Amino acid sequence: MAQLLDLLATELNALQAENMYKAEVPLLSAQDGVVRVKGRDVVMLASNNYVGLSNHPSVRKAAIRGIKDYGYGVASVRFICGTQDIHLDLERTISRFLGTEDTILFSSCWAANEAFFASLTNEKLGHDSYKDVIYSDRLNHASIIDGQRLCRAETTDKKIYRHGDVEDLLRLLEEDRGVPYRLRIIATDGVFSMEGDLAPLDRLVEVARTSGAVLFVDDSHGVGVVGRRGRGTPEACGVHGQIDVLTGTLGKAIGGAAGGYISGRKTLIDYMRQKARTYIFSNSLPPSIVYGAREALTLLMKDRSIVKRLQKNTRYFRKNIAAMGYTILPGDHPIVPIMLGEASLAQEMSRALLRKGVYIKGLWFPVVARGEARLRAQIAAAHSRKDLDRALTAFETVGRKLKVL
Repeated sequence: MAQLLDLLATELNALQAENMYKAEVPLLSAQDGVVRVKGRDVVMLASNNYVGLSNHPSVRKAAIRGIKDYGYGVASVRFICGTQDIHLDLERTISRFLGTEDTILFSSCWAANEAFFASLTNEKLGHDSYKDVIYSDRLNHASIIDGQRLCRAETTDKKIYRHGDVEDLLRLLEEDRGVPYRLRIIATDGVFSMEGDLAPLDRLVEVARTSGAVLFVDDSHGVGVVGRRGRGTPEACGVHGQIDVLTGTLGKAIGGAAGGYISGRKTLIDYMRQKARTYIFSNSLPPSIVYGAREALTLLMKDRSIVKRLQKNTRYFRKNIAAMGYTILPGDHPIVPIMLGEASLAQEMSRALLRKGVYIKGLWFPVVARGEARLRAQIAAAHSRKDLDRALTAFETVGRKLKVL
């Protein structure tokens, strides 16, 4: 054990010396557009609480009702005695929101993504000898990458296409035209969390159809956020209801607590209930989260102004931060990457902004490529214009002091 601790201490010291050590700053309040940190109120620009439902009064009341009606926890996995009628109702609500036939809940989207890939490619499904292939966007989320790592090498080929590059994907598909693969799976994020750009789902739907592939989309940063009604990247790209497999989280825009799902054709979902290990061997979501997530979805379906307010705030912040002279990645998503280059600068700027009343975090390798360190601003419907102006003023002050502007 002493040897292990020495190795770990050396690595931690190196991270601190390189100014790459990730420090946690505790919040003294609920998650919201403005939060309390170190005894004062600061503008929150680091949260996935895009549409401001994490602390919405209706969602809070619903979560409390969940505990009153169904208790604190379920103390079981789904197939034993962990399925309450509210779990089935939430699954139907998600399906209705996404335009799919059926949905299965997981403890997280990470668990859902691992379940999808491992449950399909590691099963014979009527074939004693077979080979599958997965074509994956180069910038896919770590949960998709780890899900594919669970696929056995002897049964699954894994190929990476350039980020968002449909022509490169077509090239790979053409190279494999004569290969007798059992399953072809195209895997992509809907919204890429480090860049804030959207996958070209309209073209990917067409490619999947013509190539006989299954199109898998993790829309964790899209659902509740983009599209005219907030129904995610498929709606924004004009292909709502046309994606073969959608996964997503309840821990971002949809209430911000925990939980994930796979949504798609009923036969696929029925199969996942029988084979997905992260479903079969994990506790059900607690009633408070089920109630809260259901209320969050109901609010989004009833009140389109929530998404409109988010999109209006996003346009305002993007326009003004760029006009100030910062380099941002283009797009329409409330993820606004502010490019700085070096990890040490991102760290220093994050700390300086917090002192000026803005909570934002730096991101660097291995989360993003070397030399592409950034601050990731995340805009929310819960921000007032005053909040955004306060943040912009801080960015100008700190940017000039650190000679970024």
